[in-house]
Amino acid sequence: MNTTFAFVMPGTQEMILILIVILLLFGAKRLPELARGLGKSIREFKKATSEVEENIREAMKEEEKKTTQDSPKPASDDKSDDVK
Repeated sequence: MNTTFAFVMPGTQEMILILIVILLLFGAKRLPELARGLGKSIREFKKATSEVEENIREAMKEEEKKTTQDSPKPASDDKSDDVK
């Protein structure tokens, strides 16, 4: 394992300690409300992110269509118009 991640990732004992501290700070009644609010905010963030990605994709498709429509047509080698 990379030594950099050893300092970043908390172990089992640290996670239990963090959960106990959170429980003491906020109380058992407040934790479900906090979790619900966190879930809603994560859902809204993902929704906004997907909407931005979709807008970018649509803009790219429109730009691609615009460039293909505006591109000059190749000159025709048919010289039947010149001959009378």
